[in-house]
Amino acid sequence: MEVMTTGRQARRVQQIGLLTGLALLSAAPAFAETCSNPDALGTSRTIVVDPRDYPRIGTMQYAKTLPLRDKEVVLTFDDGPIPKYSNQILDILAAECVKATFFVVGRMAKEFPEGVRKLVRLGHTVGTHSENHPLGMNRMPIEQAQKEIDDGIAHTEAALGDPALLSPFFRVPGLRRAGAMEDYLASRGIQTWSADFPADDWRHVSPQTVHDLALSRLKAKGKGILLLHDIQPRTVAALPGILRDLKAGGYRIVHVEAATANKPKTPTAPQDWDLHPVSETVAITHWHKVPRFAFARIDMLPVPEITPSDQVLSLTETFDHLRRPRGTTPRPEQAPWPRVARIPAMPAIDALPVPAQSLFDIAERHQKPIKALVRLPHHAENDGIARLISRDANSERRTIPGAIPPGLSPTAAAAPR
Repeated sequence: MEVMTTGRQARRVQQIGLLTGLALLSAAPAFAETCSNPDALGTSRTIVVDPRDYPRIGTMQYAKTLPLRDKEVVLTFDDGPIPKYSNQILDILAAECVKATFFVVGRMAKEFPEGVRKLVRLGHTVGTHSENHPLGMNRMPIEQAQKEIDDGIAHTEAALGDPALLSPFFRVPGLRRAGAMEDYLASRGIQTWSADFPADDWRHVSPQTVHDLALSRLKAKGKGILLLHDIQPRTVAALPGILRDLKAGGYRIVHVEAATANKPKTPTAPQDWDLHPVSETVAITHWHKVPRFAFARIDMLPVPEITPSDQVLSLTETFDHLRRPRGTTPRPEQAPWPRVARIPAMPAIDALPVPAQSLFDIAERHQKPIKALVRLPHHAENDGIARLISRDANSERRTIPGAIPPGLSPTAAAAPR
């Protein structure tokens, strides 16, 4: 009898566990199944971040970005949902088994709540993008900006049906940030997202331009957060090619989630949040400290003494030349220098050394003296120099009497001829 009771209890526990599991599955969102496309780009890894560690990310505006490795990309989409285009974006991402982060506008979440719930069902991250997407939030009074933020969050949470499904991520419309707004978001534990590079898909450009800008800017950065919009037809047309070329170029997609009590953050180092962190194997140059010199002698160079009378001139001395009669010789002024320096000797550690006498030697003093000089006689007549010049037999060379002929040494020139 005791054995039967124990068996019944075991079966009862199994039934309760099964029912509990089914209840949890029904309450939790139905995430996408494992990718069935072997050639898909896929999502390489998921990182979990705590918004309080780095409240502002994205090197387009801030010093820090997500802790990504080289050739890792985070896809983000703004302004949705709009079923016509947002659903196509989701289908393209699902075909490549890619997860992204969507910044939802509160008004759109209120109008299309099923579109917001679909994001969570497919395993994407949902943040907010204000209530009405005003492009002048940076010029708003802080109370009005706070209302835009709060209303957008409230309507998105209402569309999701569970506030825990909304990630504490926010992107300012048009990236037009303001310090007071960022401080308010940080006080609520919400992380402000900028981006590392955009594709300009909000402009009137072709899908090929969107594709080319996304890939070229990613190549220049090496990694980072890509800013796109899920409400633009050109983005729908460009996205398949972007994902295809990301895979061909060896890039990897990273999914981002917010840390919770049951989901600890991914361990990172502070330099991981830099776009291009300095490698630990690279030596960093440090300037040497300036040494304190001590000298054996305390001799100092004399410094002229400056007295108050030298610094301030009286009006009489200043305008004396204006009162002097024209044509008269100015009175000689007493030269203020040199004067005997009365500066006390300073400690040896602060005194300048006296330069050595050898520093002032002129290099020419050590050269051999010139042994022969040619002196030209001085004549007052205008044609005196002409009479000193004689022509040789060939009339090709002019010589000056008394000069040393070329090729003849000064000793030979001095010998009698």
